[in-house]
Amino acid sequence: MAIKNQYFPQSVPHPGETLSEKLEEMGMGPKEFALRTGKPEKTIIAVLKGESSITPDMAVQFENVTRIPAHFWMNHQRGYDEYLAREKRKAIIDMAVPWARQFPLADMIRQGWIPPARSIEEKTMNLLAFFGFSNHTAWEDYYFRQELKVAFRISLAQTKEPFAISAWLRKGELQAAALTANTYSEKKFREALPQVKSLMAQHPQGFFHQLQGICREAGVKVVHTPCIHKAPINGSTRWLNDTPFIQLSGRYNRNDIFWFTFFHEAGHILLHGKKDIFLENLDYGDKDLKKEQESDEFAIKWTLTEDEEAEILASASLGEEDIREFARQFNTHPAIIIGRLQHKGKIPYNSGHRFLVPVEFDE
Repeated sequence: MAIKNQYFPQSVPHPGETLSEKLEEMGMGPKEFALRTGKPEKTIIAVLKGESSITPDMAVQFENVTRIPAHFWMNHQRGYDEYLAREKRKAIIDMAVPWARQFPLADMIRQGWIPPARSIEEKTMNLLAFFGFSNHTAWEDYYFRQELKVAFRISLAQTKEPFAISAWLRKGELQAAALTANTYSEKKFREALPQVKSLMAQHPQGFFHQLQGICREAGVKVVHTPCIHKAPINGSTRWLNDTPFIQLSGRYNRNDIFWFTFFHEAGHILLHGKKDIFLENLDYGDKDLKKEQESDEFAIKWTLTEDEEAEILASASLGEEDIREFARQFNTHPAIIIGRLQHKGKIPYNSGHRFLVPVEFDE
């Protein structure tokens, strides 16, 4: 976070200028000064021209000849070096401004992902800090060119909105980093799924906190990251080091879609490898359609099996109480049944809405 009310001078002279003025005052030329300080004349000339820095050893030697304390020369050099670094940083920020403008900055600020700022330059600095990169080319190396494949193994270059999507993914990483979880156990995660299914069937107030707790016990981190403009993504699964991580947006604000997405992502963890990254409802070059189908089948198994769906469809009546009874019988939520039947075109999309429950997160 930037510290406010700091003053940075627009220009700082090289300490060689001060040394030049002092030598003129003393009536001493570079050759004599070099002799008196025991330094090569070419080194002194380089300092006077601003082409070389004053080292601690030189500062001590200068002190004896100029009667100006060594710490003055060192502070002068440090101030000049900082000025150069800030000028270089400013140039980097200026070059990154067009990159930053491609992000939904207003939405990210509204969500509290990056702090408010007046100038685009400050917004650019905040955006780089959010991603943990020193320049925008590092972002391109990471998200486009996959130069750190151990961390991010797919390229967002072929997606329609790579900038917003990368921001959504990064926010999830930051949320996951703030969570603690046990060491991942595939056995414990599988054993936890019936408990998650019962939570789905009840969908009580505070369900998300309970879901997080169940998964963390098994070593899986689950976070809710709201959608931002230009990032219409339902969920994502990836591994952060050795910890599986599910990121959910709650898009559409329907409990049936939320729970199907969760079990779909859980399927990726249990069925597929650590090296994969999965982004739902997005097209990207590395997308494996076979694995997506496998995870869909996994989610169907845990939300409402095909046999259970067939039994429902074979019923002579599908009134409200029938739906509730089937939900109790199959340990699912009525919204899951309604959503499945709507998806299969068995009932119109304008029916059964009373069973659909908004997804309210309680982080």
